[in-house]
Amino acid sequence: MSSELGQLPRVLVVDDSRLVRAMIVKHLRGHFDYREEADGEAGWQAIVLDHSVRAVITDSAMPVLDGYGLLARIRNSRLARIRDIPVIMISGDEEEAARERARALGVSDFIGKSVGTNELLARLESLIRLASAQQELDRSRDSQVNNPDTGLFTRTYIELQAAQALSHASRHASEASVMVLGFDRIEDLRIEAGLELVKQLQLRFARLVAGKIRKEDSLGHFDDSYLAVISPGTPEVSCQAFGNRLREAIEAANIAAHGQRLKLSVSIGVANSPTDPVASAGALLELAAQRMRMAMEAGGNRLVGTSNKVRVESPPPSLAHALGLLEGGHADIVRPHAMSLAAQLMPLLELMQEESGIALPLAALKEKIRDRG
Repeated sequence: MSSELGQLPRVLVVDDSRLVRAMIVKHLRGHFDYREEADGEAGWQAIVLDHSVRAVITDSAMPVLDGYGLLARIRNSRLARIRDIPVIMISGDEEEAARERARALGVSDFIGKSVGTNELLARLESLIRLASAQQELDRSRDSQVNNPDTGLFTRTYIELQAAQALSHASRHASEASVMVLGFDRIEDLRIEAGLELVKQLQLRFARLVAGKIRKEDSLGHFDDSYLAVISPGTPEVSCQAFGNRLREAIEAANIAAHGQRLKLSVSIGVANSPTDPVASAGALLELAAQRMRMAMEAGGNRLVGTSNKVRVESPPPSLAHALGLLEGGHADIVRPHAMSLAAQLMPLLELMQEESGIALPLAALKEKIRDRG
């Protein structure tokens, strides 16, 4: 039996008896690669570090960490590579209770210390083939659910999540909101910054969104350029507030390409059930995408919701957002709102003048604000 690379599959033999290990290795030699360890703790470290281990043969009674402890660690691992490894336990004259304990922990099979070569090889080959088939099935399932490049849900799966959210909302007289969002001027960005950098920007944006959504929300691909978020039980106003926070974060980002600062922004479309009378999850997603395109066509850096109204001007930034824009080199975005921001700052400026004893030209600034008002 050979691996995909033409090498023999590696079996880890864990037993504190050198004689038992030698006996098992004698059976394996020429048919499997092998590695030996003398206790469960050393065996566990070998499994973690050696990704080529395809099966484990372990004794039950060993120092430091016994076979039951090793088996429990394997089956409780968060890594599928480790969790699904076949484990054969060497069985002596243990009581049935000991075997039941091993079965409860997830042992794959038992062998006696006097096992014959043919029997051991047949069991190992069968278990490794079964594990490989299961891994292939899992990979196939994952490829249908997750995009291989980003790890995010595929369009097909995101529609399934939207359908479940709509069904739940209908049964419980609740709501479901969806967002479709993406960078403005995506084709221009690809020309200015290059395909690879834009791809990295999209990955960073996806991670930003993933880090801010709730655990009950679903993030995935609407298509190759745009993302979709499914938010079960979420009113549209909450979805819009979240979308605008994302939009502001991207607007304030300070990212350069080829020595030039990129002017990044995103547009967002929001759809909601039951506000939008649609018949399917796919239709709800398409409606959100249509609104995103409306936002882009209106100049970008906007969010369009169920009212289908597009702001001609972006809303004034908050003080914190304005400071972030200035730090990112986007003074042009802040400049039209400078006087309204100064009015908000006036109480702080007056306090600073009072505390510092330094005269500031606040009277002239107040007059200027009144003139602009």
